[in-house]
Amino acid sequence: MDKIEVLLDNFPLYAEDLGIDLKEPTGRFKWFLASILFGARISEKIASNTYKTFERYGVDSAEKIIAAGWDELVRILDEGGYVRYDFSTATKLLDIAGTLKEKYGSLENLYNQSPSTKDLERRLQEFKGIGAVTTQIFLRELRGVWQISPAVSSKAKSVAENLDINLQEFVGEELSRVETALVKLSIKYCKRKRCGECPLRDFCGHIA
Repeated sequence: MDKIEVLLDNFPLYAEDLGIDLKEPTGRFKWFLASILFGARISEKIASNTYKTFERYGVDSAEKIIAAGWDELVRILDEGGYVRYDFSTATKLLDIAGTLKEKYGSLENLYNQSPSTKDLERRLQEFKGIGAVTTQIFLRELRGVWQISPAVSSKAKSVAENLDINLQEFVGEELSRVETALVKLSIKYCKRKRCGECPLRDFCGHIA
């Protein structure tokens, strides 16, 4: 296999890891919720476990988040392991869900009212507690689903350079998959200096 095949074979989309169907509007909100959890300074494992806990209790839409209320959200966050940010995240989720319903009605309406990727990013970051990192995580996997072209993250660009991958060759869903795979590779291997175990070690120009 060539390096792109090895990369994509080893590192699927985060949404796929979580069993989320991005082709469905309900799936896109679920990914929005997961992205908010991933956006904090917390481990991927805890964020993933916490999202799965939300899904297990059926609290996976703006309406259900609002209906659950603060105490129940804190309980779910704690059960998922999101203890460090439980109170603040419960408050943030309620605020985002409430504002989304009041201002747009739905996540799909927010997207449909955004004439460009930049405007979509601006609207997302108007929510209290959503910054550039969460926005990038959320939109990264939606290329090819929504008509958007968010910038590739610096983390992915750095790993692409080490692997001599030209990101200009990819668009849409394929670019989403390549970028996400590069981010995962960076987090799981490059950042931890686990070069000897890396599935891309034979292609990496960073390894002497």
